[in-house]
Amino acid sequence: MSETIAGVRIPDSALAREATELVRDAASPLLFDHSRRVFLFGALRGAEQGLDFDPELLYVGAMFHDLGLTARFARTDQRFEIDGADEARRFLHAHGVTGAPADRVWAAIALHTTPEIPLRMAPEVALVTRGVELDVLGIGYHAVTDEQRAAVTDAHPRPDFKNRILAAFTDGLKDRPATTFGNVKADVLAHYLPGFERGDFVEAIKGSPWAE
Repeated sequence: MSETIAGVRIPDSALAREATELVRDAASPLLFDHSRRVFLFGALRGAEQGLDFDPELLYVGAMFHDLGLTARFARTDQRFEIDGADEARRFLHAHGVTGAPADRVWAAIALHTTPEIPLRMAPEVALVTRGVELDVLGIGYHAVTDEQRAAVTDAHPRPDFKNRILAAFTDGLKDRPATTFGNVKADVLAHYLPGFERGDFVEAIKGSPWAE
């Protein structure tokens, strides 16, 4: 039987149920609840903006967006966003979802920490970012009602979320600090990882092998 939170129906297909269980098994309760809130807030922002989106694709994008921070799916040779994006595409392909729909989910996850660009892409791409921005940064906080926010956080609480999500980011990135070059996660390591030295784009240009 499908579940409805804040007026948003949680997808209840076999694919969605398997996605839920995969994330529940792989991620901490912190990341699981955060990912569900990202779906719910993304769907609410989509409704508020009158966007036509595929709830199942948005659900997979939201649920898989932080898998790169988990022990099961984390790598050290690429950005954590790509870890989750790659796993989502593999998951969708295994369930017969290929081509443009799978690519939209990949882009939604890979770009969810990149400001502005995903908001100008397909609705599923934009709404994963909208959900992340609302839950993590409070962007769009007043675009949903007090009642909607309360219903979402009653179903998926966020105790001490600000500190705990920053700790999760730090733990998931400390073994691959170079992958934060040029993106917002460098700020996290600058605050919380002793000895971290932020990459410098100007120095990268000046230090390139070109003579001039």
